[in-house]
Amino acid sequence: QVQLVESGGGLVQAGGSLRLSCVASGRTFSSYGMGWFRQAPGKEREFVAAINWTGGSTYYADSVKGRSTISRHNAENTVSLQMNSLKPEDTAVYYCATDHPYGGPSRDEYEYDYWGQGTQVTVSS
Repeated sequence: QVQLVESGGGLVQAGGSLRLSCVASGRTFSSYGMGWFRQAPGKEREFVAAINWTGGSTYYADSVKGRSTISRHNAENTVSLQMNSLKPEDTAVYYCATDHPYGGPSRDEYEYDYWGQGTQVTVSS
């Protein structure tokens, strides 16, 4: 059974940084693209960043481009999202998800089959 567990969320002031991590188990992690999505209260879930299965290609939403970096560490079955210069509008629950085998990076959430429970990020102004 595939499990994804996010961590690293919290409360931070505007301009601060957070590093989110997602540990995967239950499948050959290195064979799958990975993505991060977020959902703010009252809003639909939206794409944040994605990385392909090799780690050689990444894709970012315009809203976080230049402020965030997605990376993967296959030996640790982990994908990370480093977020800098955080803004109040970054406040949301952040989810990691797995893409198709040998796929990614994709912004289409319908390509992702397993999702974590999410980690809350709150940015105060």
